[in-house]
Amino acid sequence: MRVRDDRCIGCKRCFPYCPLGRIQILRRHEKVPGRVYIEIDQDKCTDCGMCFRSKICPVNALYQPAEPFPREVRAVLSNPLIEFKGSQVPGRGTEEMKTNDVSGRFRPGEVGVGVELGRPAVATYFRDVEIVAKALVPLGYQFADENPVTQFMSDKRQGKLREDVLNERATSAIIEGKCKLENLPKVLETLKKVAEQVDTVFTVEVISKVPLEGEIPIIPILEKYGYKYAINSKNNMGLGEPAFKFYEK
Repeated sequence: MRVRDDRCIGCKRCFPYCPLGRIQILRRHEKVPGRVYIEIDQDKCTDCGMCFRSKICPVNALYQPAEPFPREVRAVLSNPLIEFKGSQVPGRGTEEMKTNDVSGRFRPGEVGVGVELGRPAVATYFRDVEIVAKALVPLGYQFADENPVTQFMSDKRQGKLREDVLNERATSAIIEGKCKLENLPKVLETLKKVAEQVDTVFTVEVISKVPLEGEIPIIPILEKYGYKYAINSKNNMGLGEPAFKFYEK
């Protein structure tokens, strides 16, 4: 996000609209005595566009230019209205973890595991995203190809991101993928350890198909490893026809 200092009057109306509190600096205008203007911390700003879209500025001093790569990845993951050309997915993730009844990405014996770094109101650098991704690789974790974070990897086999994006920052970034149900305990244990190595916060999302017996296989594992959870259900009501069969009769 940028500010036209020749327009800004330093009214501070935009301050509360920054999710990260990065519009907090006032500068004195050198050419106009008595005039002050705001300054946005460009290193910490994630280009989410919230201040601009709020239309709170009375003089239209805020604007969001098209940024070159790698800076553009900030808006790709932070502004839900921007679509990443590499995956045609707007926002931070895919829909696979929400539409499993239709997509069939996670089959019996598999679990989807998502790690969302940066929210709430902390943000994350990609160097921290890489730390988590690398920790998951030895556990049989498979990254979702359509996910924007995966698109920024130089080597999926190692969970390594491109060097030129490591110092970029996003309001949140989601690592998405899957592993075998039998590997979930080790994944959860590893994520607890890696949480101490990153300078941000993250939440863990786990999805599994409910088997015919009706028991949710991931709940005992979450409880064993001390994870507090909120159960969310996504059900196919017939609007999307599955292209597969989970269970054979």
